[in-house]
Amino acid sequence: MIITLEHYFLWFLFYSFVGWVYESILVSCQQHRLVNRGFLNGPLCPIYGTGATLAIAVLGNVHNPVIIFLVSMVGATILEYSTSWVMEQLFHARWWDYSNFRFNLQGRVCLLGALVFGLGGVGVVLGSQPYVEWATDMIPLPMLHTLVTVLAALVIVDLAVTVAGMLGFEQVLDSVAQAVQDVAARAGGTWQWGADAVSDKMRELSQDTLERLRWVISGVVNAQQKRMLKSFPKFQMPGRQDIIDSLRELMGPRK
Repeated sequence: MIITLEHYFLWFLFYSFVGWVYESILVSCQQHRLVNRGFLNGPLCPIYGTGATLAIAVLGNVHNPVIIFLVSMVGATILEYSTSWVMEQLFHARWWDYSNFRFNLQGRVCLLGALVFGLGGVGVVLGSQPYVEWATDMIPLPMLHTLVTVLAALVIVDLAVTVAGMLGFEQVLDSVAQAVQDVAARAGGTWQWGADAVSDKMRELSQDTLERLRWVISGVVNAQQKRMLKSFPKFQMPGRQDIIDSLRELMGPRK
């Protein structure tokens, strides 16, 4: 039983890593820069690992690709919707938004994503998983126990650091807003929020003032929060979206 759980944990990590590679390549191409596309700091997208291991557990003995596709499509959609809702309740923010896709549900899931996940389920259950199982079965038991213990500790620490870094982000944004307003006032002007307004304002301010603004932001917004803003273009926080858009503009490449 313990060995089975350890194998499932390694499978979870493997598919989380595959999901991270897929997401990072996709978003890096869209953003024209390297992006660590994951909620965690490490190279993992846990939602992919969770979906894959659930598909293996539920559909491992099913060989009909149509059934695997349909069950994976529905299951992954429920998982993605639930994950979006839970993260919004915990952090009062949304990491992705499919509102611009047809046939979406509250922007949390969409038909295209469901179809992709359905195909992914078929690929995992009938394609990659037999080879992944063969590889994990080859690991000697002492090495397996050590490997799982070390990797589990790293994931737990990463999760703790990530969650701690994102809690209270609303208050951080309020502090940034006040600090930026103060800097702008000392420079003899007022500050208007929003990406377009900030872009115009940045052309008006002196280089010294811009550097002062960036220095203030770097002292208030932690590394975890900066990475989230850069890695998730659809990251939203109701009531503070103009501040977030402005931060992205200010933290962008020097012009």
